[in-house]
Amino acid sequence: MNRFYIYLSVILFSISTQKISSQNLPPSFLNSSVAKMGGELLKKYGEAQKERIVLGLKQVADFWRAEDGDAASFEEFVLLNFAGDQSKIDIMFNRYQYLLEKLYGHMQEVGREFRNQVDLDLGPVEPYDEIFAGYDPSAHTTDDLFQNKLAFIVLLNFPLTTLEQRVTVGENWSRRQWAEARLVQMFSKRIPASVNLEVAQVTSDADRYISDYNIWMHHLLDAKGERLFQPKLRLLSHWNLRDELKANYADAGKGLSKQKMIQKVMERIVTQTIPAVAVNNPAVDWNPYSNEVKPTTVNDAGIVLNPQMKVSNDPEPNTRYATLLKTFKVSRKVDAYSPTAPTLIDRRFNENREIPESRVKSMFEQVLTSPLVLKVAKIIEKRLGRSLEPFDIWYNGFKSRGSYSESQLDEIVSKKYPTPQAYKDDISGMLVKLGFSKEKADYLAVRIEVDPARGSGHAMGAGMKGAKAHLRTRVAQGGMNYKGYNIAVHEMGHNVEQVLSLDDIDYWSLQGVPNTAFTEALAYTFQDNDLQLLGLTAPSSEATALKVINDFWAMYEIAGVSLIDMSVWHWMYDHPECTPSELRDAVVQISKDIWNKYYAPVFKKNDVYLLGIYSHMIDSYMYLPDYAIGHLIAFQIEEQIKKTGVIGPEFERMALAGRIAPDLWMKKATGSMVSADALLLATEHALQKIK
Repeated sequence: MNRFYIYLSVILFSISTQKISSQNLPPSFLNSSVAKMGGELLKKYGEAQKERIVLGLKQVADFWRAEDGDAASFEEFVLLNFAGDQSKIDIMFNRYQYLLEKLYGHMQEVGREFRNQVDLDLGPVEPYDEIFAGYDPSAHTTDDLFQNKLAFIVLLNFPLTTLEQRVTVGENWSRRQWAEARLVQMFSKRIPASVNLEVAQVTSDADRYISDYNIWMHHLLDAKGERLFQPKLRLLSHWNLRDELKANYADAGKGLSKQKMIQKVMERIVTQTIPAVAVNNPAVDWNPYSNEVKPTTVNDAGIVLNPQMKVSNDPEPNTRYATLLKTFKVSRKVDAYSPTAPTLIDRRFNENREIPESRVKSMFEQVLTSPLVLKVAKIIEKRLGRSLEPFDIWYNGFKSRGSYSESQLDEIVSKKYPTPQAYKDDISGMLVKLGFSKEKADYLAVRIEVDPARGSGHAMGAGMKGAKAHLRTRVAQGGMNYKGYNIAVHEMGHNVEQVLSLDDIDYWSLQGVPNTAFTEALAYTFQDNDLQLLGLTAPSSEATALKVINDFWAMYEIAGVSLIDMSVWHWMYDHPECTPSELRDAVVQISKDIWNKYYAPVFKKNDVYLLGIYSHMIDSYMYLPDYAIGHLIAFQIEEQIKKTGVIGPEFERMALAGRIAPDLWMKKATGSMVSADALLLATEHALQKIK
């Protein structure tokens, strides 16, 4: 018994010395109340429950605040809610699984509906629509669950785990232990509802800024005043601009000129020297080289033109970086309530990804510094018949679609999918082509709705079993174009994973995959087969080898972009009082530094900042490394799928592993940890096979 009280005193000392925000200090009475309750619970339930008693009391004390009650309230709560035998624990666990699924599932549905007018192409967005979109109905939920003590009951009865525990001993845990670990992780922070609401509003504002950032391509003029792009072509930055650039490798005529113009547009966006009036405005013409803007005389958007209007070429007033800065500042407000992960960087790597930042960076650098890069670059130069340009970082000529022009693909896709409903009607058929059984394909298809996206498109999963996942895709007036289709196939991969890992999972708290990189990886397995789903290709052995090289080159690109994203967030934390213009200069310089280190030796051009164009950097809170990790994971997954020859059954098996530790998930899925080794080895072999 004496050793028990010594143990408690150590725990109490750790509570009193936590590095937490001053407004969150536990009340002083907790020391004596914890000791008192520890003794009473031990006497009531015996030595077998000692470890649970000590840990549960510590976890409750970590989060208890004065407003939660006095000493008597604390002691009454503990005596009433500690589950001292396994049957009580089982009942509690099952009840929480069921009810929290309903709570968060319905909240997710409400949130989706509130965002529909902003997210979907449903007509004008009114000011009140933006308010609805910025409102997060679940923002108060965690706060409420602490106030009504439901969160404290979980903390009292189930152990919080560390990243080290999950990656070292988690391999020996049962599915139930993993489900308990994920359940209690939901209450590892106590962020006030006011902060959550502010995060939701800032995120919504950033999403809206990015979703509306279109360039009307027919209104771009070259030095001769010529229009290189077809009428009505409105491209979203960065996604559609990048994809249009890729598509023009198939244009032997004006393709190179178009690509150079797109690069200049991107550079203007990064440096914020783009005229503000040129953003999403078909009423003006813009020469991105001279930066001259003037009223247009060409009406391809069905608007009223005014050739006499005065047009200013004043640049966008650093709105891009003011938006990014807002996401940083609201993240700092969360920092104060996250003592175990006190920066967004920590939360992204140690909590969301559960892969240490140093290891992620090492994997990226392993690719960026590989001697294979120069070998692939020389092949690209030979294929192009010219020296590399910076935009060739997006070269896609290794893929079979390089033999099809953009207009050919657009024609095929628009006829096949004139409406979102047409795409939905074909989901089951596409899944069958990917190797799913007809029964499973129908099961999945009926659980996926397809909506017309205002932006480039995204996937939104359900929050509870029986609810539907939503695929948002952009459909032009004349039907879906190839860019939209390619994105839709990717998002469909997300949706299929979302349905499988929710509706078919054994425990609700294990729904999903370990982190977003994994769902990106699974989605890539769909996207990489987009042409096959259209019936356009039958890959040869050489085509398969070329695909490996394409994957390597894509990883080479996104790894550098990810390092830029990571470096920018480190810079903001080092300069928390910076201005938007200072942040702009920092992003440009960081982009140059990353380029000069990893790309200039290959491209023979210095101080390029083109990779700073990614829109994710502005609205997605350091999300980009997930894409790079996703490329590595996707390759490992694809290699595993090759062993069976079909995507469907293996995809399903992997998705059902649920939200366990990343390396454990990968071991179960492919037999090895997350690594760049498989990609590098396969690329080396592929280079030996191609002509």
